[in-house]
Amino acid sequence: MPEPTKKDETETESAPPPPEQKTPQQGETGKGKDEDDTSVSTPPADGMSKPAERKDSVWSIGEGAPEETEKHDDSQRSTLFIEKPQSGSVSVGGNITFIAKVEAKDLLRKPNVKWFKGKWMDLASKAGKHLQLKESFERHTKIHTFEMHIIQAKENYAGNYRCEVSYKDKFDSCSFDLEVTESSQAAPSIDIRSAFKRSGDGQDDAGELDFSGLLKRREIKQQEEEPEVDVWELLKNANPSEYEKIAFQYGITDLRGMLKRLKRMRREVKKSAAFAKGLDPAYQVDKGGKVRFMVELADPTVELKWYKNGQEIRPSAKYIFEHKGNQRILFINNCTMTDDARYYVTAGDEKCSTELFVRDPPILVTKGLEDTNTYVGERIELSCEVSEDDANVKWFKNGVELTNEPKSRYRIKVEGKKHTLIIEEAAKNDSATYSVMTTGGQSEAKLSVDLRPLKISLALADQTVRLGQEIHLKCEISENVEGKWYKNGQLIEASDRVKLYHKGRIHRFVIASAAVDDEGEYMFVPDAYNINIPCKVHVVDPPKLHLDGLGEGNTVTVVAGSKLRLEIPITGEPTPKVMWSKGDKWITDSGRIRAETYPDSSCLVIDAAEREDSGPFRIMLKNEAGEDTALINIKVVDVPDPPQAPNVTEVGEDWCVMTWEPPANDGGSPILGYFIERKKKQSSRWMRLNFELCKETTFEPKKMIEGVAYEVRVFAVNAIGISKPSMPSKSFVPLAVTSPPTLLAVDGVTDTSVTMKWRPPDHIGAAGLDGYVVEYCFEGTDEWIVANPELTDKTKFTINGLPTGSKILVRVKAVNAAGESEPRYHPQPILVKEVIEPPKIRLPRHLKQTYTRRVGETVNLVIPFQGRPRAKVSWQKNGSPIDKNQINIRTTENDTIIFIRKAERNHSGEYDMKVEVENLEDKATIDIQIVDRPGPPEVVTIEDVWGENVNLSWKPPKDDGNAAITGYTIQKADKKSMEWFTVMEHYHRTSATINELVIGNEYYFRIFAENMCGLSEDATMTKESALIAKDGKVYKYPVYDDFDFSERPLFTQPLVNTFAVAGYNATLNCSVRGNPKPKITWLKNKVVIMNDPKYRMFGNQGVCTLEIRKPSPYDGGTYTCRAVNELGEAEVDCKLEVKVIYHGVINPGEPFFLAGNNQLHSKDL
Repeated sequence: MPEPTKKDETETESAPPPPEQKTPQQGETGKGKDEDDTSVSTPPADGMSKPAERKDSVWSIGEGAPEETEKHDDSQRSTLFIEKPQSGSVSVGGNITFIAKVEAKDLLRKPNVKWFKGKWMDLASKAGKHLQLKESFERHTKIHTFEMHIIQAKENYAGNYRCEVSYKDKFDSCSFDLEVTESSQAAPSIDIRSAFKRSGDGQDDAGELDFSGLLKRREIKQQEEEPEVDVWELLKNANPSEYEKIAFQYGITDLRGMLKRLKRMRREVKKSAAFAKGLDPAYQVDKGGKVRFMVELADPTVELKWYKNGQEIRPSAKYIFEHKGNQRILFINNCTMTDDARYYVTAGDEKCSTELFVRDPPILVTKGLEDTNTYVGERIELSCEVSEDDANVKWFKNGVELTNEPKSRYRIKVEGKKHTLIIEEAAKNDSATYSVMTTGGQSEAKLSVDLRPLKISLALADQTVRLGQEIHLKCEISENVEGKWYKNGQLIEASDRVKLYHKGRIHRFVIASAAVDDEGEYMFVPDAYNINIPCKVHVVDPPKLHLDGLGEGNTVTVVAGSKLRLEIPITGEPTPKVMWSKGDKWITDSGRIRAETYPDSSCLVIDAAEREDSGPFRIMLKNEAGEDTALINIKVVDVPDPPQAPNVTEVGEDWCVMTWEPPANDGGSPILGYFIERKKKQSSRWMRLNFELCKETTFEPKKMIEGVAYEVRVFAVNAIGISKPSMPSKSFVPLAVTSPPTLLAVDGVTDTSVTMKWRPPDHIGAAGLDGYVVEYCFEGTDEWIVANPELTDKTKFTINGLPTGSKILVRVKAVNAAGESEPRYHPQPILVKEVIEPPKIRLPRHLKQTYTRRVGETVNLVIPFQGRPRAKVSWQKNGSPIDKNQINIRTTENDTIIFIRKAERNHSGEYDMKVEVENLEDKATIDIQIVDRPGPPEVVTIEDVWGENVNLSWKPPKDDGNAAITGYTIQKADKKSMEWFTVMEHYHRTSATINELVIGNEYYFRIFAENMCGLSEDATMTKESALIAKDGKVYKYPVYDDFDFSERPLFTQPLVNTFAVAGYNATLNCSVRGNPKPKITWLKNKVVIMNDPKYRMFGNQGVCTLEIRKPSPYDGGTYTCRAVNELGEAEVDCKLEVKVIYHGVINPGEPFFLAGNNQLHSKDL
């Protein structure tokens, strides 16, 4: 029930309370607040009028008025909670738990409980790292406890939550609030102005509110406050281009969300019939302040509800509701950024909404900027201080905002309240007015950057350089400023040829190789200074022949009959005179052999070259600066002769090695290389193997098909062309040795022998595998001895006749028609000496305690042990030898396995294992317990019947299933219908009282026993019935004949012919109906499938399934499902075909299928 409320002074003390409020009765004063939250109001009796409207002012602390309580259909709402979740508060990163309790006294099974956040969000789907839902049941008190744990809470976890519980036609719910507060330790490092957030996840309560202080607050007059700027009004009346400026000035960063709300509030508000006066379009409040919402109702009896972002607001210390006549007022205390949201109030079908803006306090500039004068290149720091640490501050240069980007010249440094703008090297254009702006103020200062007086420390010097040498001009000035270089009054730009360097006060001009055009007057002009530094450069160029394009020895080769035009570049200033000669004969500018001269080159032209034209030609250059001569050899050549037929010296899996001799005549030109071709012996199409010349006389063709005959041939190539092909080689067939054997290991050692084992090679080619060669050598020697003169096809071999105590190294090779493979070496020397290893049983951890299995399950225990040589293992059960007809035991050198296919009760007991090595032994004991479901209780008797109650008693079952009885399940059945219903589960005693039986009915009772395997298969029923007598005339019930539901088996869905892939499980499905329930039998090829672990048969709701685990081609055939009951039988069958997939047998990488003995290519499927 709601807590008492304070009445207005004008109300008389004798005024009766409204019917919705009950006067506390004796014994109810100790009820908790949560019990009162869900008290259902008692409606007024028929004919009674509603109480008159109260005109007093009511303050509600933590409770809502009765008319605001969430209403449900009376048929769906009842009180189930005995303890409800309490509203709570938690710091960011902390943990909190909400608990709800439901009494199970009148419930036959566990109630259904759901947790919600807001109105619709079901938290069951959100469970994880930060949210955990738990439940438990106390059998003694019969109370269900439901818990919701919130771990490492975040700010957005705050809000309104709801817990709902339902059982059949009963329903109850309870709402509570979670407040997430900021951690006091983290507060100094958080900038609360860094975001303008809107929270729609719930409320953020601000601690507890003193009740007496709240009542007194009504009497305190509101203090006069200085007029504040309404950001909302500014935005509504401002130009859109000014929105961003206003948002920064008043600490708003969520500009996009604010504009959406502005657009929504600009819509025309329709006149409401329910509200005489509605909410204002928007409200503004500073962070930590208090805001008041007020509406005036036309009809004060209308139910009123307040909402925040669509979630209903419930009264609390943060949210205070006040009624004054027709006025309804909502106070929000200690506003935070999560209270910045959309609010609306509903009265019946009418709704009135508003927006609340929470504003951060303004940031003030406590120490402004100062004017600064400096020189170019100096480091500049402009500093100011603000009222808050790490505040959002903007810098401007001449009104343009500066950013702190990595590539920017400006760097902004923040140290608590101090903000600094840094310019590492000041430039002339940095002179400007700089300003800093915060949300509560600004400051500006002027920066003046001037030039220092310039002095020339090192002037440029005149230079004379030879053509091709480096031109290096250097000057030094007193200031570190940029500058420009000029040649003959033209600006020079840096390029790959011209390098301009500036380091500090030194400027350099470098041309690595001087040219004739580089001669002229050069000048350096510093930026921003009216001064230049000149010099002159003179380039000297003697005549020179450029023969870089000719071959070694200045030899030029030409094919006979071709025209030769040999152009030789020349340089020199002035242009030199060119003369050509051969021997003692000068060459003129006419005839078949002639010379042509140009300003920068000279050409020797020979039309239709002849062999007599071969020989040295002399060219001479001469000018006033000097002369240059050179000899050029002209050689007339032809294509070479073809090489001899190549020889194939070595073959591999898909390769071979071929060699050949160079051709006898190279055609007068050196052989540049060879082209190689190959073809299959039965083919006529040759394929080139190299598209780049092979410089050697050996080549390795690759990517051939193993086992196919090939031929190869060679072409010789010189500078003139390609020769004719050589004769083909002799045919050859590629074959490859296998890869080395794998996993070479020692299998056993005695005093005179060593046994080695290995695995076959990973790759075996077309030549197959003929066998293995085992070799060994003694440590310290390099002589390998063959252990098996004849090849062995086994992967295990014993080397005998070894001296005791020696150490040997072992290697194994695989052998086929192509030869021996690479050897596989054992990594360490092997000592030829039998080592005694004491026996040790390594009992697995789970077998160190009682090993429990149910009847019918498989027991398969693997117990590893160690011990050499020839460890002997023995087993006993309860001190007697084990019957090997019932229990299978298999022992290897390293472990022993005890296997029971279907466990029985008589398999329980202590199993003793003993491992013996000569005179040493080790023992271990395994306790195996095979359990089954218990038998039914012995006798169930009806001890007493009174009223609606029956008292039963019984005796424990004789057979407890080899496990302790954990409880009993009691069922009742009406004698008329004989339908059984469970009234108690997991009951531990051997007597019980059954309550709430229907008067006039006659009941039978039966009881199941229960242990760790489950309920007993049968139940013990009372021999007599219990009649719940009633007063008055006994009604005689009519006798009706039972309806006959009997039906012979009928398959409603037959089996379907199926294809399966070998190695993948396959299933066969069909459906059948019949009454009594038919017995299902599966057959393969008309033979009943029984006790075969390869098959798994199960059925559910008439659907029968046969699962075949990893089938092989032998599992194909005709499968039949047979259903039989006492009225008849029915059968349905299908065919199953199993296909095997192999890769790379027909073509590499292409699969084909084998179905039985028939091969099916993948293209045929």
